This record gives sequence, structure tokens and C-alpha cells, in this order.
Amino acid sequence: MSVPQPRGESGELWQYHSRSDLHSKVACWGVFFDMLRTSALLGDHARAGKVIFGVNFEMRDYATGRKKNLDLVIARPSGDEATGHRTLADLADQWEIVLNGPQEAELAELPLITEGALAGSGVLVALEAKAAMTAHSKARPRLYDELNSSHLTVHGASNQALAVGLVMVNESDTFISPERQVDNGRDVISEHMQSADAERIIRKIEEIPRRASPAHHGFDGLGIVVVRAANDGTPVQLVARPPAPQPGEVFYYDDMLSRVANEYDTRFAAI
Repeated sequence: MSVPQPRGESGELWQYHSRSDLHSKVACWGVFFDMLRTSALLGDHARAGKVIFGVNFEMRDYATGRKKNLDLVIARPSGDEATGHRTLADLADQWEIVLNGPQEAELAELPLITEGALAGSGVLVALEAKAAMTAHSKARPRLYDELNSSHLTVHGASNQALAVGLVMVNESDTFISPERQVDNGRDVISEHMQSADAERIIRKIEEIPRRASPAHHGFDGLGIVVVRAANDGTPVQLVARPPAPQPGEVFYYDDMLSRVANEYDTRFAAI
């Protein structure tokens, strides 16, 4: 996110724009990358051509008809073979994801997995990412409702699928919101009461249901990362101290990732 890219209808260079879903897709790409590094079984499935991925894939709740586009899904191919051509590395190039040398080398060594035709009933993992960058009080109910509808839709389409959510919470004292600027200026600056604003968002996210088995409702994995992003061109920083989740807590990214990888290895061992 530190590197500004064309975002929104104007195509201006911004690190973040609420009308662009690039930040969500990049976050899900990161979770996918880490899952391939963490789950040996997922790697085996990729090598054997048993799984493909889809971007902005529409899932439909069978019982209610509710529809929702998920940022990124991992699924069984709907036909004999994948029909797409994009790979995880292609997405990194297309979305201009910045990787360091070791990350690039590791990406090159990961099993090849391609985008392809898939059906909602064949989804194994559905990834959804959200962000609360400014106007934290207004964002709380929106985040809760959007995330809650995600896991309900995923499991309404396939109860065995793993619903995984990642939420980015901004702890910057200031933020330049693209939609509040006048005449293409960048001088309208929102001020936050930190770290109280970020903590209130986190407490609300913690209320979202999580499930320990397919017999329950909720996310199979839900992670929270806290950043300091002013959206003014300065580098985005990862916040490690509280209120960010700490190691050993269910919302800590590494713990969420380990749980999801373990659930994948257990639930889909027979495919």
C-alpha cells in the first residue's frame, strides 16, 4: 500500500481509495500466498491440478438467494481442467504487488495454481478483506454487516467451505480521504482520536461470529491487522503493539493463518 497506484474513477495516484477494491484483492493475495507456504496439502492439491482460484467470484446462498462477490476463492475446477491463464505471479504483476528478493524467490518456487472456471459448490476457501481507514465510528456497523453477510453467504453456498476474513484497521492520527478533497487538492485532512478509534473498531470486529466446526455459524478464520496509513504518500507502517492483536490471540494474523491451514489439511484431505 505504500506505493501509490491509479485508483477510483479519476485514476489519480493514491495509496488507498474507498472506491477501489485493489487493497482488498492485494490483502487476499497475501493470505493466499501465505496459505500455500503454510499448508503442505494445499501445495499438493495445486501441483496435482485439483484446485484453481477465482477473483471477485459471486457466491449465492442456496437457502436465501443472497448473493455476494468474494475477493478471492480457492476451489475445485468445474470441468476437466482449468480454463484460465492467470497465475498467482501474474496477479502480483497485474496488481503491482511489491515483493522483496526473498519473497520473489519463494513465489517462484510455489506450486503453480491458475485462475479457472469454477462453481460455487466447489469452493474450498473463500477470502474476504475489508478496511477501516477513516470515519471509524461510521465504519463499525458497515464492517460488521458486510463481514457477517460474507460468512453467511459462503456457508449458505457450501457449508464445508472455509470462510476467511481479514480486516485492516488504520491507527494513523490523520488521513487524507480522496472523496473529501476539493478541486483535486489534498489539503482536507481528517483527524482521528487514536488509539481509541482503532480499538473501538477492533472490539466490534471481535463480536463477529466464528465457528469451530461446520455445525456452527461464523468465520473459520478471522484476522485483524493494524496499520498506520495517512494516505499522504508516506510509507504505510504495520503496528505490532496493542490494540493490534498479539501472538497467541485468535485474531493475530499468524495464528489465524495456522488455524486456516490446519482446517484445510483436516477437512480436505480426501479430495
